[in-house]
Amino acid sequence: MSDPAARDDAPRTRNRHRAVRADARRNRDKIVEIAAQIFAREGLDVPMDAIARRAGVGAGTLYRHFPTRQDLLGQVLAQRTTDLTRRCREIEGAALEPGEALERWLDALGEWMRSYDGLPGPLREAYTSSSSPLAPTCEEVIEMTRGFLEPAQRAGVARAEVDADTLYQAVLAMAWVASAVEGAGDGADDVVANRPAEGDSGEESRSGLVALVRRGWRRS
Repeated sequence: MSDPAARDDAPRTRNRHRAVRADARRNRDKIVEIAAQIFAREGLDVPMDAIARRAGVGAGTLYRHFPTRQDLLGQVLAQRTTDLTRRCREIEGAALEPGEALERWLDALGEWMRSYDGLPGPLREAYTSSSSPLAPTCEEVIEMTRGFLEPAQRAGVARAEVDADTLYQAVLAMAWVASAVEGAGDGADDVVANRPAEGDSGEESRSGLVALVRRGWRRS
């Protein structure tokens, strides 16, 4: 015969477990929200303990949800990838010529890669490591790129030998260079030699790279 006291305790135990899970979800969501704000303002090099402090949780709580910075960045970037997916759908629905659609997509892709200062580095690492928490995101974005490249190839405006991986790497390289050029303007003595020449600018350099990439994939 079952114990009536045990039956009475069961609902309370389930309620406690639900409350703990709900509290854990709130903490996790708060950490991601605060990390996104901090990354946008200060870049990706902010200490993890500082993120925990600003999110109002202990370092142990942060590391329990996100053992590494890459794990946290993966969740933050997932939100940006949702925005990129929305942009993808907008371009697809705009009834553009395949070449123009590909150009707009590559512009959107470059903006996404520059969402946070320092992001091109982790994206490059994720591209070469399937174990990276960011690897699935990179694969998803490459598939979206393929969805624009292949129609342009069928239309005869994109080179047949170009593939989506190569385009992704080219845009990532542009994002990395743009980040480096912008960083060279921060005033540090050790980057003076790497600054753009007088009259040049990071935006002009990036525009030149964009033009180079477009000439690379376009069929002459």
